[in-house]
Amino acid sequence: MNSSLVVILTALNLEYEAVREKLTDLRVHRHPAGTRFEVGRLGRSGCRVALGLVGKGNHPAAVLAERAIAEFTPAAVLFVGVAGGLWPNIRLGDVVVATKIYAYHGGTSEDDGLKARPKAWEIPHGPSQIAHHLARRADWAVGLSAGTPPAVHFGPIAAGEIVQDSAVSEQARWVREHYNDAVAIEMEAAGVAQAGHLNHALPVVVVRGISDRADGSKTITDGENWQARGVAHAAAFATALAQELIAEGAADRLSTTDNGGSEPMSMTNRNIAKGNARVGVQAGQIYGNVTVGSDRDRPVDLTAGIAELRDRVRKAHRDGQLDEETYAAAESELDVASDCLKEDTVRSRGTLMVALKRLRGLVADVAELAAKLAALIAVAKGLS
Repeated sequence: MNSSLVVILTALNLEYEAVREKLTDLRVHRHPAGTRFEVGRLGRSGCRVALGLVGKGNHPAAVLAERAIAEFTPAAVLFVGVAGGLWPNIRLGDVVVATKIYAYHGGTSEDDGLKARPKAWEIPHGPSQIAHHLARRADWAVGLSAGTPPAVHFGPIAAGEIVQDSAVSEQARWVREHYNDAVAIEMEAAGVAQAGHLNHALPVVVVRGISDRADGSKTITDGENWQARGVAHAAAFATALAQELIAEGAADRLSTTDNGGSEPMSMTNRNIAKGNARVGVQAGQIYGNVTVGSDRDRPVDLTAGIAELRDRVRKAHRDGQLDEETYAAAESELDVASDCLKEDTVRSRGTLMVALKRLRGLVADVAELAAKLAALIAVAKGLS
């Protein structure tokens, strides 16, 4: 799994452009089957995004979501775009995060009518908690147009194969009768959710901006530019969520390496020595240096440690473990850390910790670098 990368998929080019505006250092990534993704970074965070356009409908969304997952092995998949609101309390421009995805066109036709055979996928608990926490904060909406900030709603989303633009049609009655708790309706989320489910239950989060009311007024709301406004709000929330997901994963990984800078080993070795033979040290996997004897408690020199880490980062780049953008960002954070050590003030120590944590997010996929950084962060904490 690429623990510093999130895949974001959209159905419409308008949605794609709204997410793309949030990314920097963009480069094209070509899939052998012809699909083009763009890979970029969200600000100065350690979060990288692979952005793809899937087109309309659950079937192409499922195929291209599967393709993106296989190509990038991401930490999560976000599906971002617009949807029709089904409840009167949900305003145009509000954001909906799907707690559940209904594939509502499943059913069986019998003599006494069509019977629903619902299929559904729920949002994983961890991403759900992070999304709720983010919604309670106001900072995700910073930079949006002036006015009342959009509300964030959590509820089921219905995903079918046709555009619903009526509140009284047969389909509208079907959705109301069998999927009465659905708060929004669209056409792609079920395909993406299925692709995530079939890939070791990879977390999938669907974020939609409400652009119409699915009641026959779509032409009017489209003319009033609600699609652009709705997707701008969804893109702002989704990209903030992507950064939180990556930061949470990095924190979880750090918690396994903070104790002495080493991850616990799951391998057990049995040594048998006969005669004059002696066994010194046998280990299954080792990251970083091994110290045996009295040097074990030797204090870590942060300046020397960062210099050594810089050499390892450069080697990882040469070996292809870090791409050009990640390497450049890592070098920048190392420069900040080195300057902070030279300044050696209370303020610079705080900045040092921020730089090391950002660096941790950038190199988290390279086990040797992550282990080395964990040790340095532990020492830096002792300075503050």
